[in-house]
Amino acid sequence: MKIAVIGSGGWGLAMAKCMVEAGHSLSVWSHKPETTAMLREKRCNPKLLRGIAMPEGIEFTDDLACVQGCPIVVLAIPSFAVCETAQKLSPLLEDGQVLVLLSKGFDLQHDCCLLSDTLVREVGTRCPVVALTGPSHAEEVSRGIPTAVVAASPSREAAELVQKTLSTDYFRIYTSPDIVSAELGGAMKNIMAVAVGVSDGYGYGDNTKAMLMTRGIAEMARLGQLLGGKAETFSGLSGVGDLIVTCVSNHSRNRRFGLLVGGGMPVEQALQEVGAVVEGYFATQAVHRLIEKQQLDMPICNAMYAILVERRPLNSVIQTLLQRASRVEHDAYEAGELWK
Repeated sequence: MKIAVIGSGGWGLAMAKCMVEAGHSLSVWSHKPETTAMLREKRCNPKLLRGIAMPEGIEFTDDLACVQGCPIVVLAIPSFAVCETAQKLSPLLEDGQVLVLLSKGFDLQHDCCLLSDTLVREVGTRCPVVALTGPSHAEEVSRGIPTAVVAASPSREAAELVQKTLSTDYFRIYTSPDIVSAELGGAMKNIMAVAVGVSDGYGYGDNTKAMLMTRGIAEMARLGQLLGGKAETFSGLSGVGDLIVTCVSNHSRNRRFGLLVGGGMPVEQALQEVGAVVEGYFATQAVHRLIEKQQLDMPICNAMYAILVERRPLNSVIQTLLQRASRVEHDAYEAGELWK
């Protein structure tokens, strides 16, 4: 099958390599002509995927018309570029082409909506959207390390097409109808990874890390249900799975950013030091706006906003977080109906 990958970052290149190995022909688009030229010449990007060569079956281009005639179009671009790119793609797309969304985050320019909503708004319903998400570092996928993700879409046919077409012997794909929770898990785990990084950088230990991860899942599920998702989705690959891999891995730029901030580095300097897009920083701003709109209790997300955006002192925010009023563990227990 002919497939187009929009985005030549680490994740786009890793998925392109994976899909060529599955027997497909690939075009990889970059918005920078100099990046396209470099990839054509060197067939690798040592800065993003060290030691990984791109197979000969991949064509590199800076022409968005590469999507024409492709049953599947994969979007592997930063969250902030999804809207603009979708606007440019819309007149080039044909009815029925499946849009596979690898991007994780929110559309900050349009009421902090999910990125699948952005695609539907710009392209319409003529092209079904599938969010492909889960615990999947590009560095490991590019090396063929066993990985499992979920293809989430309201269209079962589209989700199963992605599952059948993109699966390999090391890249296993499950399906789900709950695109809301799958996307939300993929976006919000970045906030929690920054929080874990801050905790580690500040000098806290494994107990604190476990607290932030488990209570983080509770906050993710709380918002997900309010937006129409299912709580059980957050116990799967796009929730707990993606949270674990992002919070504990040295591959995680969100955790690395948090480590720097927790160690005392100013936020702007830490963003520059990481040298790539820190989606957790932008997701923190989006979720804060959603929290205010929905009037939700999400203390970890609020604490990260206070640290990263309001630039409040780290020790003050931590004390405020730890000294909150006591409560039951799960929201479902709040009514007291299960107490005997």
